[in-house]
Parts: sequence; structure tokens; C-alpha cells
Amino acid sequence: MWPNFTLPLVIHQFDTDNAGAMAQAFNNQYFRRASFLISAGKPNQFPQSDGAEVAFAGRSNAGKSSAINTLCGNKGLAKTSKTPGRTRLINFFTLDEQRRLVDLPGYGYAKVPEKMKQEWEQLMEAYLQQQHKLHGLVIIMDIRHPLKAFDWQMLEWCQYYGLPAHVLLTKADKLKRGAQQSSLLAVRKMLKENGSNATVQVFSALKQTGLEELVSKLNAWLELD
Repeated sequence: MWPNFTLPLVIHQFDTDNAGAMAQAFNNQYFRRASFLISAGKPNQFPQSDGAEVAFAGRSNAGKSSAINTLCGNKGLAKTSKTPGRTRLINFFTLDEQRRLVDLPGYGYAKVPEKMKQEWEQLMEAYLQQQHKLHGLVIIMDIRHPLKAFDWQMLEWCQYYGLPAHVLLTKADKLKRGAQQSSLLAVRKMLKENGSNATVQVFSALKQTGLEELVSKLNAWLELD
């Protein structure tokens, strides 16, 4: 069943002239410049820009904030909560004048009223529908519990609108290498069987496993290669 989104998505291409960004594209040094821009609780609070954005989405407690902080080399950039799923805002981080990272609210774990969960969903849908500069979506999944209902919803949305998706199987340090590879292959197989073009990788914020692969993917989306 396709997500109930109605507005079309148009991916805009734009020229970049940032030699400094290009020079740092081989590692995460470019992403270390990320700085907090704004938190938006309503669509009219979304910052305006004609540049490129890459968004991060995932179930609460899957390690989304830790993944963003590891990518950007800043443990305090994306705030983590002692109560997973309590973050209700979309957080925007600036990389340069033409590029941003976007942290979408976690979903599916917090013990909050149903009305609040619906508000979170509506806010995320508003962003995903209206942000024509979105170049890709990183979908965070706990490697031990991948492809839950919300994960499929996001993957189907990306497939429907032709938006690139990259699955980050986080907390890989919780499994031995053999189990990591088994989970990776199983997820790839399920995605292929369901017609998804999403790419998949293993990631550990603790050990920085997969950081180079993630950087390479974002470099391509943000046109840093």
C-alpha cells in the first residue's frame, strides 16, 4: 500500500562551485562543518533554499542521532533523548549555502498519545511533500530489527516518487561480523523482492564502521564528487 502522499516531488539539479567542499569529499571533513540552523514544528517554519538537502529518517531508538553525529564528528549536533521518540521537531543543519542535512522526527517507539504521533506523521509528510530540493533519504534501521512497518512506508514513498534511498543498518557492533553480513544480505534480498532500488550498508556509530561508505553516498547525492 502506497503512503498517502499527494504532492509530486521534483528533484532539481543545480550547479556547485565549492572547491573547498570538493577537496574534502574523500572523507567526512566536509560534514564536520555542519551547524544547527533551525528546528521546525510547522511547515511554515521550514527554511527556504534552492540548494540540496539529504534527510535522515527512522524508528526511534534505531540510532539516528548517533549516526548523524558520527558523520559530522560532533557528538552534540543531533540531540539524543533519554526517552526515545520524544523529539517532535524537524531539525535542519547547514553544511554550506547550497547544502543541508535534515533530521526528521523518530517514530514508532515513544509512549505518547496517538494524537501526537499523528502530528509527527503530518509534519514529516509535509516536509517530504514540499521539499523539492530533497536529493535523498537515509533510512535508519537497527540491524537486529530491520524493515519494520514504518521502514517499508518510507521505502515505498521513495520508490513511488523516484527518490534515492539508502538504508543504514545501525548498531552493527552489537553483532559479530558473520551476523552483520547475514542481516545485510537478507535486507538486500527482501528489498529486491519488493521492487525497491534502495542501497544498503552496515554501520556502527561506536566503531565508525561504514562511515566511509556513508560519506561516499552523501557526496554523490550532494554533488560533491
